[in-house]
Amino acid sequence: MKHICNIKLIGTAVVMTAFLITACSNILDEQSRATYDPNFFKTEKGIEGGLTSMYAHLRYIYGNGYYYNICETGTDEMTYAQSADENFKSADLSGAASLTASTCRADVLWNAAFPNINTASGIIENASSANISDALVAEARFFRAFDYFMLVQTFGGVPLDLGSGELKFNTSTVRTSVRNTVPEVYTKAIFSDLLTAVDNLPETGRVAGGATKTLARLYLAKAYLTYGWWLENPNSIPTYPTCDSRTDPDGHDAQWYFQQAYNIATTAIDNPGSFGLQSTYYDVNVATNDRNNEILLYADHTQNSELYNGGSLTYGSGSSPDNFASWMVTWNYTNIRSAITTDWSNVISSVQREAAQPLGRPWTRMCPTIGVIENTFNDKANDSRFDGTFTTTFRGNWQKGGSTAEFVYNANNMKVYENGAILTFLGEEPVTAIDYTTNTGNNIGVGTLPGRSDFVVSPRGISRIVYPGFWKLGPYRTDNGTGLGQPNAGSTRPFNIAKFSELYFIAAEAAVKGATTVSGKSARELINVIRARAGKWNWDNNGNIAKNEDYSQAITDATPAQITIDYILDERSREYYGEGYRWYDLVRTQELNKYAGSYEICGKNYGDHTPVTVSRTIDSYLYLRPIPQGQLDGMEMTTDEKTAYQNPGYK
Repeated sequence: MKHICNIKLIGTAVVMTAFLITACSNILDEQSRATYDPNFFKTEKGIEGGLTSMYAHLRYIYGNGYYYNICETGTDEMTYAQSADENFKSADLSGAASLTASTCRADVLWNAAFPNINTASGIIENASSANISDALVAEARFFRAFDYFMLVQTFGGVPLDLGSGELKFNTSTVRTSVRNTVPEVYTKAIFSDLLTAVDNLPETGRVAGGATKTLARLYLAKAYLTYGWWLENPNSIPTYPTCDSRTDPDGHDAQWYFQQAYNIATTAIDNPGSFGLQSTYYDVNVATNDRNNEILLYADHTQNSELYNGGSLTYGSGSSPDNFASWMVTWNYTNIRSAITTDWSNVISSVQREAAQPLGRPWTRMCPTIGVIENTFNDKANDSRFDGTFTTTFRGNWQKGGSTAEFVYNANNMKVYENGAILTFLGEEPVTAIDYTTNTGNNIGVGTLPGRSDFVVSPRGISRIVYPGFWKLGPYRTDNGTGLGQPNAGSTRPFNIAKFSELYFIAAEAAVKGATTVSGKSARELINVIRARAGKWNWDNNGNIAKNEDYSQAITDATPAQITIDYILDERSREYYGEGYRWYDLVRTQELNKYAGSYEICGKNYGDHTPVTVSRTIDSYLYLRPIPQGQLDGMEMTTDEKTAYQNPGYK
């Protein structure tokens, strides 16, 4: 369906839900409040309420399936799937629909970020009168910088003045706006706030999941790295609003910023505080280990309270603040059929919809490309990240749905018992050709191989309607009992936003861009820390069995002697596939057209296993997202002024 714009004027007074921090419980205790009066921020209670709302605002961005879409669809990682509407087809840039100010769902970020920026400014301005500590104010500075960093990467230059002056708290409705340039946003807002946050934030968060010095260092290093690329502009990508030249107001060149990115990232690695790397890739992403010490920032949810969760625990709304991103990449596996009788006259849905990490609620809006399976995850034997990213084996759970059948007849009319493999997406093309013409009673046009009881699909057979699941973001509940749980609800897992592991990638990328390195932290050495971890297994996810193997030596030996930006981008995709990084990575490095210019996928009908190459048209203006139409419609400006406000290419 086409989305309905929710107009939020960037200069209005803050209207949101406020929350209070309880000093004794070390958690965020959320209590509703309709509006903020300006005097509210002159009290300690008001400041603390505003701070807690900043964590809540993350749920209006991260976990939102439509914002997630514009971070992934149209890259080499994902394309639109069979049930996609205009929101997804337009983001694909393949001609299925046009990306416009009305169809681009970057409005999710715009609408959530500016009210939060204004809240942060209110806290920063009034903290002294409320006798608030520098550490608490540093949390507001971090979030103001965080939002501006996401905005400037997405839209180019954005307003620093929301109606009361640059970086001032605004309390009145303003229906005009002027955009600052990219250098102004970085040098006036992002860098100064993050530097202060690094100085004043604690090493251990004030509350569970709270902002820390390590988190601020990660974003400062990433902002330095991104701005260095912007100054260098190797592929001559235009910016907006236009600048006379890509000259830094502080007089530094791109190399200075690359060096700063390296220095800050390696400092954070050497001074991790309570953070660090998990021992295996599986441990980073398995739901039973959520909120582990590798996660620096997350948009939190809970199954214990609908109030604190921010949404229903029984039914998902398909809108913020629900965490429903994983639905987008989940195909309708419930259409798989297996038989109770050998003549297939009586069939059942052998894989039921379940609130479990390998499954979840199907929406079929986004899917991986064939290139992801074949090329991105090219070492499936040693590297655990393919196994720790996808659900490639769909297992029978019909008894949880109420069927009393002891077993079902499946591929080759062989028996499969509860929790056995019903459908497997193979990691490689098999030596024996898959037969897609027999056992058509499976209902979804998948194939068989001799001697196997599970239906199979090869990498070159994945389509817009049948493709591997996305295990990494799948839901998890502890209240399912012996049944299927609440698979229609939004996920009650946190949506991970920032990971300690990214510090290694940032430092390595800065080193490739010319930063002087220190002993033990060359680009190759930094990348090999991550690759060595990828070679350590403690669980075979899709085999559903313990696997204590260490292939780290083989993986690190295979790392090229000379690390390139292309290699880092490949590694980043293996590490963070489907987590919302990819569009920003390809835009930062100006490689969007190179990586995403074409892709392969089979069609949208069951039984279609013929790959088609799809070309995308990625003009240089597409390195920025359009200013949302709702923002333009809400401003009292002339048509010419609104046209000038919009990014070129979308006018």
